[in-house]
Amino acid sequence: MRKLLPLLFLLPAFAGDAQFNGRWDITVPQETRARAWWLEVTGAGTPALQGKFVGFPGGDMNDIPHLAIEGGELRFTFDYKDSRSGQPMHRDYSARLSPDGKLEGVMRASSGEELKWTGVRAPEITDKDDGSWRDGTPVELFNHKDLAGWRGMIPNLPLGWTVKDGAMANVAHANNLVSDDSFWNFKLHVEFRVGEHSNSGIGLRGRYEVQILEDYGKPPNQHSDGALYSRIAPAVNASKPAGEWQAYDIRLVGRTVTVVLNDQKVIDKQEIEGLTAIASNADEGKPGPILLQGDHGPVEFRNIVLIPLVR
Repeated sequence: MRKLLPLLFLLPAFAGDAQFNGRWDITVPQETRARAWWLEVTGAGTPALQGKFVGFPGGDMNDIPHLAIEGGELRFTFDYKDSRSGQPMHRDYSARLSPDGKLEGVMRASSGEELKWTGVRAPEITDKDDGSWRDGTPVELFNHKDLAGWRGMIPNLPLGWTVKDGAMANVAHANNLVSDDSFWNFKLHVEFRVGEHSNSGIGLRGRYEVQILEDYGKPPNQHSDGALYSRIAPAVNASKPAGEWQAYDIRLVGRTVTVVLNDQKVIDKQEIEGLTAIASNADEGKPGPILLQGDHGPVEFRNIVLIPLVR
């Protein structure tokens, strides 16, 4: 009996730790790029604790390498090399559950940066792409003359976009564009053109990025043109060479996404597990805007038409 006592003392702690399990949508009020984060915890309350995170530098969905729960506090760390200085960097994340069931956390970096963050449980979204949805009235999101209906994602940062010959174009490292209007279930047609070695994306509801990448002829992966960024790889590479106009036809119902690139279906009714790095709004249960990424290389957009899906 004496040998069982340590295990018995651990049981209440493990039971409390299980409250950290689940998927969390994270708001970071002072994040410099106006981005939201995402966290998944599994195995809390057992020795098989694991986690995934969107929010480390680089924006991928990463497995968390160092994760622990001690004294009611969730802690994880991340080490990386700064892309500009080449110096090693360290980030420490910690959070506790508040009485109302939220994660209240802080990120502290070796650079001295400190960010407070709040996580709420990702909502269950019951809408399914089951054939019951019909087209509503099409909405032209771009008038081919100016940027009316669009704003910058990062406040007080110049847009860095112009309109010429019926297309909108960015300068390198421009502000991301966010539509003034928000949408729930929809079909979206977007025509785009990228330069050599360029990178952009389209944010659905301002949360889920369909990648734009100049990668003609390369094997597909979770970062390819047509990917649901860092989550779902396209079935094939349907990209055209740099400098050619291309087209996306995207369908989003609930968490179910279908992506057609240049008339080839590259993602067919796949489920989106959660936010991607482009996310500027963590409230997954509400309609959100369309987002056009301009903070990488050169890209142009034209003929942006959204058709709401209704019942």
